[in-house]
Amino acid sequence: MIALILFFLSISSAYGATQTAIFAGGCFWCMEPPYEKLIGVESAISGYIGGEKANPTYEEVSSGSSGHIEAIKITFDNTKISYDKLLDVFWKNIDPLDTKGQFCDKGEQYTSGIFYQSEEQEKSAKASLAKIKSKFKGKKVATFIREAKTFYDAEDYHQDYYKKNPVRYKFYRYNCGRDKRLEEVWGK
Repeated sequence: MIALILFFLSISSAYGATQTAIFAGGCFWCMEPPYEKLIGVESAISGYIGGEKANPTYEEVSSGSSGHIEAIKITFDNTKISYDKLLDVFWKNIDPLDTKGQFCDKGEQYTSGIFYQSEEQEKSAKASLAKIKSKFKGKKVATFIREAKTFYDAEDYHQDYYKKNPVRYKFYRYNCGRDKRLEEVWGK
């Protein structure tokens, strides 16, 4: 029986049922919840991507001095949820028109972007960006698409912040104006 289970697990991983997606949408605390609710998403980890320094700290990234961007790495089962669905959720949780960051968080470290990890992801990301550009004709879409490099997990206290500190999280999210702006951009 154990051999049979191991066989099925090896087939599953050989066909890539478990994949990862990396998105930057401003404050990583606010990007975890919409993904963790989805069937097929195994985890959403807050972290940093894009800079040259290995193992950056939150202080270095949030100061803008490291060149990294706050992002989340989503591990998902592509037999239960598609990368395209994750892209749809991404767009509805950012302001693609904000060239200076996201919501109340400003600076390159809070810009929005998609970090692809395969040719398929790159193709899907570019197709989704084209749809967004057609929706916002005449406006500059600031969200970028780049190849993923090394992703560094953020410190433990940032992981699932919205669960560990629900009052502080709600206070931050409300005062940052995230939900109000999302409604302005995407409607109800």
